[in-house]
Amino acid sequence: MIAYILIVAGLFARLIPHAPNFVPVMAIAVFAGAYLDKKAAPWIPLLVMVLSDLVIGLHDMVIFTWGAFLLIGILSTWLKSHRTLGNVFAASVFSAVIFFLITNVGVWLSWYPHNYQGLADCFIKAVPFFRNTLVSNVVFTFVLFGLYELARKLAGETKYRPILIAE
Repeated sequence: MIAYILIVAGLFARLIPHAPNFVPVMAIAVFAGAYLDKKAAPWIPLLVMVLSDLVIGLHDMVIFTWGAFLLIGILSTWLKSHRTLGNVFAASVFSAVIFFLITNVGVWLSWYPHNYQGLADCFIKAVPFFRNTLVSNVVFTFVLFGLYELARKLAGETKYRPILIAE
C-alpha cells in the first residue's frame, strides 16, 4: 500500500506547478530504499519519473535522470539496516549530489563543448538547480521519514497497521 501512495504522491507533485527540481521524487527513492522491499524499492521512483515524463514530455536527458533515480533507489537500500538520523540526512544529501553529477554530465555531453571549459560552464550554470534539489530532498526526506514513524507509532497494533506499515 505504501508503494502505491508514494507513486501517486510523486506523480501528483511532478504534475502540479512547482519550482524547478523542487519535488519529492528523490526523497521517495531514499524512503523506499529504507523501508520497502529491496527488489521493488528502486523501481518506485523510476516508475514515477517515467509516468510523469510521459505526461510532461520526454526529453533527451531521460536516460541520465531515470538512471540517476534508479541508482539512488538501489543505493538507498543500504539504509534498511543502517537507519539513523545521521544516515538518513547523509543519504538525502548524497543522493542530491549523485543526481547533480549524473544529470549534469549528461547535459555536458549533449549541449556543451567536450572540454574542461564546457564542463565547468555546465556545472556552474547548474548550481541554482542543485540548491533546489538539495533543499527539497532534505526537507521531503525528513517529512516522509517523520510521517511514517509517526504513523507507525499511532497505528500501534490496530487493524490498520498492515495497511500503513511496511514490515
